[in-house]
Amino acid sequence: MDIRRCAAEAIGTFWLTFAGCGSAVVAAAFPQVGIGLLGVSVAFGLTVVTMAYAIGHISGCHLNPAVTIGLAAGRRFPARDIGPYIAAQLVGGIAAAGLLYAIASGAPGFDLAKGFAANGYGAHSPGQYSLVACFLAEVVLTLMFLFVIMGATHGKAPAGFAPLAIGLCLTLVHLVGIPITNLSVNPARSTGPALVAGGWALAQLWLFWIAPIIGGALGGILYRWLSEEPSAQVTGVQPSAATP
Repeated sequence: MDIRRCAAEAIGTFWLTFAGCGSAVVAAAFPQVGIGLLGVSVAFGLTVVTMAYAIGHISGCHLNPAVTIGLAAGRRFPARDIGPYIAAQLVGGIAAAGLLYAIASGAPGFDLAKGFAANGYGAHSPGQYSLVACFLAEVVLTLMFLFVIMGATHGKAPAGFAPLAIGLCLTLVHLVGIPITNLSVNPARSTGPALVAGGWALAQLWLFWIAPIIGGALGGILYRWLSEEPSAQVTGVQPSAATP
């Protein structure tokens, strides 16, 4: 495993968590000019678009354990690299949440009890949705996210547009899912804020690992069933050996 690929995944997941969750914590309800649900959804989509162009050629730009597992389930990523990728994604997500807390807590009136962009169900769902409803939403939305990723990175898809399709899909699933769970579809993004928020967020974190991973695996398998080709791996371009 090339350490540069893992570093790229850590940096990319840092950006997704810091900018995406930061838009919710800092800017969503800012007086008079808050960006609201639409703005937060767009922010998450933009994190993926920008990082896909920046590091897609290095690591494949997964930024998400559910994506890594889903691509492996769809036979588009080597199973041996799942562990290092997920570890790097967690490092990035946790570091981002820590830095975001250090910044956000510097504002007067900051209240960690508001949730710190953590995901939740039941009483901690933004719309008070039940555990079952939240579980189903996370599975289905992650499944469709993986389905789009598999298709957008297909060799016969329009060249150069995969980051846009994937980023727009992430925006769309946030528009649907924020009222239900604050939307995860990404265990690394969920873990960082949950560690900072503690309490109920940590107690409910299990759902935001299990449901996205199930959805990701199903999405990868479903797309592979529809279209077995190409077999190219979503791992970035390996650097060539230096010439003497």
